[in-house]
Amino acid sequence: MITRETDYALRLLRALQDGRRRTAAEVAGQELVPLAFAYKILKKLAKAGILEVSRGAEGGCRLTADLSQISLYDLMMAMGEDCRLSSCMEDGYPCPWRAAHGGCSVHCRLEEIQQRLNQELNSHSLEEILR
Repeated sequence: MITRETDYALRLLRALQDGRRRTAAEVAGQELVPLAFAYKILKKLAKAGILEVSRGAEGGCRLTADLSQISLYDLMMAMGEDCRLSSCMEDGYPCPWRAAHGGCSVHCRLEEIQQRLNQELNSHSLEEILR
């Protein structure tokens, strides 16, 4: 369920936990993340407000967010992951199966599972995971 991109993001955040500014090459090398992939991930993490990236001679990336306040779910969303069990879980999705069978016996159960899954992913902070 967790993609390689989110796994790499966790590794990069682990390397930046100490708050020091580091280059993308440094953190990518330390965590064995391909550099091209690291650039893409760092950009997404910066867009999500988790870290800052600066260019130039004194540039690099630095953690700016409190990892105790960011959940695994938040990170997955920042990476653009789809945490839904089924596309039918998306708001407004016109589910032909649900419409054809006039009920939601299966889908209601899936929605309950989806809610529990989201709660579980939200209950674990990145700080807890990276200990």
